[in-house]
Amino acid sequence: MSLVPSSLAPQLAKYSAEIPAGGAWIHEIRKGEILRIVDLHGNQAVDTLFYDAHDYSDRYSAQDTIRAQGNIYLTAGTRLMSSQGSVLLTIVADTCGRHDTLGGACANESNMVRYDIAKRHMHACRSSFLKAVLSWEGGARMDKRDIANNINFFMNVPVTPDGTLTFEDGISEPGKYVELRAEMDVLALISNCPQLNNPCNAYNPTPVQVLIWES
Repeated sequence: MSLVPSSLAPQLAKYSAEIPAGGAWIHEIRKGEILRIVDLHGNQAVDTLFYDAHDYSDRYSAQDTIRAQGNIYLTAGTRLMSSQGSVLLTIVADTCGRHDTLGGACANESNMVRYDIAKRHMHACRSSFLKAVLSWEGGARMDKRDIANNINFFMNVPVTPDGTLTFEDGISEPGKYVELRAEMDVLALISNCPQLNNPCNAYNPTPVQVLIWES
């Protein structure tokens, strides 16, 4: 883990919003601006996607990010790579220390398969992602084909010796945050995970905060 605090003052941020438990958020971040995601109550998974703001087909790539840094976990210093080899953002501060990029997003179908057929009606991150992109009016239209593999900020997904992924109790605490500098104009998409069937949210989804500072 690499714990690197930030010197930025929240009161100087140009933008601040709270994303409720299970809520979605979509916003453009200009090159050089800083995005902070704050785990307000602790142990909350924040499913996140990033896109080139001028070409949504160029989006966050888990495999390219892992290959570029030689690590399956994200932390301070990690460059988030796009599917076309661009650096979308760099993690410049992190007080949690480790973030998942393998576990993916919960979906109505996976809730049903993993937990119980009766869970299919439960809200899921892919539903939040889709709702947000379909409502986005900042550029070209997007649809479910634009929902790629995502980052799970603050989520604890250890890899066992036999290569299995497990969803475990989180390592974050109230007030922990991750901060990213946009290396190009990006579109940020967040689903504040509503999952109730595994411990990624301590079985109790809670709000998170997002702040943006000018370059």
